[in-house]
Amino acid sequence: QVQLVDSGGGLVQAGGSLRLSCAASGRTFSNYVMGWFRQAPGKEREFVAAISRNGKNTFYADSVKDRFTISRDNAKNTVYLQMNSLKAEDTATYYCASDRAAFRPVASRKLNDYEYWGQGTQVTVSS
Repeated sequence: QVQLVDSGGGLVQAGGSLRLSCAASGRTFSNYVMGWFRQAPGKEREFVAAISRNGKNTFYADSVKDRFTISRDNAKNTVYLQMNSLKAEDTATYYCASDRAAFRPVASRKLNDYEYWGQGTQVTVSS
């Protein structure tokens, strides 16, 4: 059974930083693209970042580019999201996700390409 456990959220002032973690289990972690999405109250879940299986290729939403960094440690079955220069508009519940297809050559930004989801971790940025 595949399980993703998100952690690391919290309350931070604008301009501050947080590091989210997502621990995966239940299948071969390194075979799957991993992503982070977020959902603010009253809004649809949106793409934040994705990382290829070997970690060499990363993709970001324009809204977080140059502020957020996605990384992964395949030995620890964990994906991270380092968030710097946080803004009030980054306030949301953040979810890690695991691709539904093994060995996808290019990381996807599409929500429907991800099959397994973490429980979410709340990030609140005060202005």
